[in-house]
Amino acid sequence: MSSDDWQALWLTARLAGLSTLILLVLGTPLAWWLATTPSRWKGPCAAVVALPLVLPPTVIGFYLLLLLGPQGFVGQAMQALGLDLLPFTFGGIVVATVLHSLPFVVQPLQQAFEALGPRPREVASTLRASPIDTFFTVVLPLARPGFLTAAVLGFAHAVGEFGVVLMIGGNIPGATRVLSVALYGHVEAMDLVHAHTLAAGLVAFGFAVMWLLYVLNGRATRRAHQMSQPGGWR
Repeated sequence: MSSDDWQALWLTARLAGLSTLILLVLGTPLAWWLATTPSRWKGPCAAVVALPLVLPPTVIGFYLLLLLGPQGFVGQAMQALGLDLLPFTFGGIVVATVLHSLPFVVQPLQQAFEALGPRPREVASTLRASPIDTFFTVVLPLARPGFLTAAVLGFAHAVGEFGVVLMIGGNIPGATRVLSVALYGHVEAMDLVHAHTLAAGLVAFGFAVMWLLYVLNGRATRRAHQMSQPGGWR
C-alpha cells in the first residue's frame, strides 16, 4: 500500500468510528420511540429512516449538496454564523455517512426493543423503578444483541461507503479520500495492483466483521436469555 492508501485507511477508520458513535447516540432514542410509540406518525417516520436502503447514494449526496451548499438552507445558516460550509470537508462526509447508515443502526435496535415486549418494564415498575432507571438497568442490558448488531453494521457500512461520500466530499487526499474512493481512483488509473490490495482488504474486512457479528451476537443472545429468566436481571 502507498502512503496515500495508508492515509485513506486512517481517514476511513476515523470516519467509521465517529459515525458509529453518532449513530448510536442518535439512533437509540429514535429506535426506542419507534418500538414503543402508538403514534400514527410511526409509519411515516420509519419509512423516512429506511429511505437510504432504497435510494441511490448519489440521490442522497445530491440533495445534501443542495442543502449544505452556499445556496442551501443549512449552508446559508452556517455562513450567517461565520462557519465554514460542510461540502468537501471531513465534517461533510461524516454527516453524509450518518444519514446514509441510519437504517443499519436504527432497525436492529428497534427490533431488539420490540422483541423485549412490555413485560420487563412492567416488572421493573412494580419494583418502583423509574422509566429512566428501567431503560438503563433493564432494557439496555436485555437489548445488548441489538446494540452489537447495530454497532457492527453501522461501522461496516461506513467503511464501505462510496457514492454519497464521493458526492459530498469529492476525492481530496487527507480530507475526504476514504478507502472506497481510493480504490475507485486506482481502478480509474488502471493501477490494478493497488486496486487488488485495497479490494482484497475490504473483502477480508467484510468477512471478519460478519463472522465476529455472528459469534458475539450468539453469545449476547444467550446472555440476554439468561437475564430474561426470573431473577436473572435483578
